[in-house]
Amino acid sequence: MTEIKGIKDFFAEGIEQGWKAQHAGLLKKSESVECDVVIIGTGAGGGTAAEIFALAGLDVVMIEEGPLRTSRDFRLDERTAYQDLYQEGGGRASKDGSMTILQGRAVGGSTTINWTSSFRTPPLTLKHWADVHGVKDMGVDAMTPWFAQAEERVNIRPWEIPANANNTVLRAGCEKLGWSWGAIPRNVVGCWNLGYCGMGCPTNAKQSMLVTTIPEALKKGARLYHRARAEKLLVEGRRVAGVTCVGMQEDGVNTSGVTLTVRARHVVVAGGGINSPGLLLRSEVPDPHRTIGKRTFMHPVNAVFAQFEEGIEPWSGAPQSIYSDHFQWVDGAAGPIGFKLEALPLHPGLASSLIDGYGAQHAQEVRQLPKTNALLALLRDGFIEDSPGGSISLRDDGVPTVDYPMTDALRDGLRRAFLAMAEIQFAAGAKAVRPRQLGAPAYSSWKECREAILAYPIEKFRTGMGSAHVMGGCGMGEDVKRSVVNSQGRFHHLEGLSVLDGSIFPTSIGANPQLSIYGLVRKLATQLAKELKSAAGKAAVA
Repeated sequence: MTEIKGIKDFFAEGIEQGWKAQHAGLLKKSESVECDVVIIGTGAGGGTAAEIFALAGLDVVMIEEGPLRTSRDFRLDERTAYQDLYQEGGGRASKDGSMTILQGRAVGGSTTINWTSSFRTPPLTLKHWADVHGVKDMGVDAMTPWFAQAEERVNIRPWEIPANANNTVLRAGCEKLGWSWGAIPRNVVGCWNLGYCGMGCPTNAKQSMLVTTIPEALKKGARLYHRARAEKLLVEGRRVAGVTCVGMQEDGVNTSGVTLTVRARHVVVAGGGINSPGLLLRSEVPDPHRTIGKRTFMHPVNAVFAQFEEGIEPWSGAPQSIYSDHFQWVDGAAGPIGFKLEALPLHPGLASSLIDGYGAQHAQEVRQLPKTNALLALLRDGFIEDSPGGSISLRDDGVPTVDYPMTDALRDGLRRAFLAMAEIQFAAGAKAVRPRQLGAPAYSSWKECREAILAYPIEKFRTGMGSAHVMGGCGMGEDVKRSVVNSQGRFHHLEGLSVLDGSIFPTSIGANPQLSIYGLVRKLATQLAKELKSAAGKAAVA
């Protein structure tokens, strides 16, 4: 696909006009640069912070391991997109391989390839953070103006175009059963309703960091180094003074042999829920209470497929526009694991990897894709004792990986989620329903399906699980024995270091996390920018 007629690639035009963006893998020799703030990661956290710091007049350098891809590069092609725009080529998984993990790795991070669902942090989550984890000044009243600012900045609005058939199944089933549902707010402007959001937006409709905050930061003089892997933080005494990076070749796997050293007054880590704690571990920063990488949360996802008589075409139209929180907070935050229900868009490549079976059976399942609906459940992990989350460790090559345990609480949540999704699909008129459970057949009645689900052995590798929401690992709080950063995102044990992304969540949030990250980082980065400007002014006077 070439540039779509009438759609200008303004990012590429900005580069041509002098925006400072450099492919670090193409540097001819090692370099060292200085700045006020270096931001490692350009997703929801790093992209938001970059704009705030740049608008405050600070000299900003952004570091991104992934490539710079803009609208003219987005070809609505799964093979290209997963390889180019996702962590580990779309193959990231938990340490034992039992859970697939979809995370972005490109300028804009996961905001470039997410499905645009945008929710404020639920009030019960914010209250739990305060009551249980000692987080300060993050209640509903404190956060409301920051969420509102973020919504205005990236145009988060309820989606008013009628839901596609895949999402309509969720709404129709809930209505038939008397269960609550709602429309999902989306961060789009002039959306073409193509349905390929997970492959990058070729029309610039998705208001990701790629088309909003990062361009604004570049206009204000910020510098961007892409294909630059942050290897280690520079620790000098009790202060973090910068970061050492290596240039990456265009394949995104091999290094170029050239290093980039960025020295800064303040370092912001914003690589996300696996990479941020991974960088801290790789840098061997002080960790006296072994909190780094612990309590990493995934919103574990299971799914159910259903066959309908009428066409569904689950690849077409806005991927997610309907949700149900009917089972999310039934017993409050401290009750059994709750879950959010949403539709699962199915493009051929993704669908073929999710549908079980092989040979003729698998081929037949894929041929039925035009009439297939899929629902998913986001399980709200981290709120109870038997949901401790996972832990991050480093592989021999220094790449972080997450070990995520199966607990009785998770088993119970997955089983209840299977039951809810299947009942919705039958209520919406499905002729056959098949949970994503190894070896499970398709069931033609709710009674038969329910009895089977109640008897399932819910275990790793038997029960299909995935995640696209990685949170925690650098949890915030005021107790240094239980948290990595304080309520302002400042690292407890060194000066000059903040973590500003979803890794600082003390639990999962129970909703798609991008707006939670936007609002939280907007609040914390605004305060940090004021402090850095004030310190610079005092130093100049002195």
